[in-house]
Amino acid sequence: MPIYLDNAATSFPKPPQVYEAVDHAMRNIGGSPGRGSHRMAVESARMIFETREDVAKFFNFPDSSRVIFTSNATDSLNLGLKGLLSPGNHVITSYIEHNSVTRPLKSLKKNGIEVTKVKTSSEGFVDPEDIKKAFKKNTKLVVINHASNVLGSINPVEEIGSICKKKGIKLLVDAAQTAGTIPVDIIKGNIDIFACSGHKSLFGIQGTGILIVGEEINLNSLKEGGTGSFSDDESQPEFFPDKLESGTLNTPGIASIKAGIDFINKTGIENIRKHKLGLTEQFLSGLSETKGILFYGTGDFSKKIPVLSFNIEGMQPGCIEKRLDEDFYIISRAGLHCSPDSHKTAGTYPDGAIRISPGFFNTFEDIDLTIDAIRKIAKSL
Repeated sequence: MPIYLDNAATSFPKPPQVYEAVDHAMRNIGGSPGRGSHRMAVESARMIFETREDVAKFFNFPDSSRVIFTSNATDSLNLGLKGLLSPGNHVITSYIEHNSVTRPLKSLKKNGIEVTKVKTSSEGFVDPEDIKKAFKKNTKLVVINHASNVLGSINPVEEIGSICKKKGIKLLVDAAQTAGTIPVDIIKGNIDIFACSGHKSLFGIQGTGILIVGEEINLNSLKEGGTGSFSDDESQPEFFPDKLESGTLNTPGIASIKAGIDFINKTGIENIRKHKLGLTEQFLSGLSETKGILFYGTGDFSKKIPVLSFNIEGMQPGCIEKRLDEDFYIISRAGLHCSPDSHKTAGTYPDGAIRISPGFFNTFEDIDLTIDAIRKIAKSL
């Protein structure tokens, strides 16, 4: 087995009950949810309804019908952005976003959407006051990530949400890196639209995402089609979740989210975070005095998720990743991590950096072996 340290991309391995839930859904449920009244369709629909309820409760959201299942966080963010914004609207974002925000906004600019990017510190933090200063009369939305996938910095979402609420401006939060690692309270955070992946720290399988749409938000659908409801009407249903969920849902994937959330609830999200941060802190501490290794982002672990980016002076990040994989069977991630603005902020553009992101199933021995491997690579120069 490899030492897998790329959990910021997708978590691996999954809890055993996740594999079991997917297998059960494929072997025993099988029916298409909402399509027919036979027992397999009903059982499928029941499981999906229960998962909506679990997701809503997990993120403290009152209406499970506004929990939308998507194919990934990118899908969720595109739906949130393109379903809400119209020509003439102004959007505020930051220089620390993933391309799943940056690229849709770039596309929307061609359709008359105005975009302002607020500066971030070199450690990747957004100052709520800078967002406040960027407000205009036509500001419709602030879109911000909860935590950086490159630097690990946790943004003050609750404070930003409070500022937005006072001005009547909507807040879309990209929680791809925090959902399942940090407790998220949608109501307390004044979050209007919430997007996350299902396959990272929620322990679901790949091809799963979640979008939660606030009760005051009416998103336009980006696709129309079969919903299993009002099939005699050529128009797309206007009620949730059907309005935003055309086509057959990923039933095994949704079952995996349900099992993943159950695992988190039983294990304790704080226990999960504490373990992963402990591994990350051990890694930083073990290499902090190694000559030629440069770390990026904050060293304050109370403001950080378990993500660390670094470089070895005189060596390309891609070469480090290759050496770790081929010589030591350690899985990491090199490059720009789909977030070039983050690397410009950190001063690592255009080559990027190498990132390690421990998961709950990593051990302290894994980290010791990784530290030893990186020391050997650094000394080989």
